[in-house]
Amino acid sequence: MKKIFLILVFTFSVNLQSQTYIKFNAFTALALVPNLGVETSIGEKTTFNFDIMASFWKSFAGQKPMKFYTFTPEIRYHFKEKYNGIYAGLHTGFDTFEIQKWGYWNTNMYETGMGYRIGATIGYNKKLSDKFLLDIFIRGGWHQGFYKGHFNDGTTGSYENVKNWNKSGEYLPYGGGVMISYKLD
Repeated sequence: MKKIFLILVFTFSVNLQSQTYIKFNAFTALALVPNLGVETSIGEKTTFNFDIMASFWKSFAGQKPMKFYTFTPEIRYHFKEKYNGIYAGLHTGFDTFEIQKWGYWNTNMYETGMGYRIGATIGYNKKLSDKFLLDIFIRGGWHQGFYKGHFNDGTTGSYENVKNWNKSGEYLPYGGGVMISYKLD
């Protein structure tokens, strides 16, 4: 029921405001990590943004897995006008991962799990034409991960002695780039 309500609200707001952009992140595309999004107007100076980022790398720099999916809904406030100038956003998001955390880079260990994020975004929109704009942004906040540790050298079992999930929470910068945006009519 909640999903149907959210879909109806989203559809209604898209049709009511008719300022919707589809976007892709040129910065992450260079690393072959697609980041796609949609942003639509929901008020005079506010927009709703939703993006998905995914990495399909089974191995990065040797035997280091780097597969993940992130889903980030966000409310943005534009200080000047929508889609032109500086904005700030608040978001929460969900992710799944099979990745070697930064503290384990020189080991044969990696982690699989899921997590949630709560944070903020600061960005700048630059109109290129009536249809195109650049969205330059950085995003960060609190990430709480729930994961299990594994060996990537064929050793079976976990490298940790936990019953259910290990937990790791930290403040991180976890997004950013240059979104190339196209306005739908």
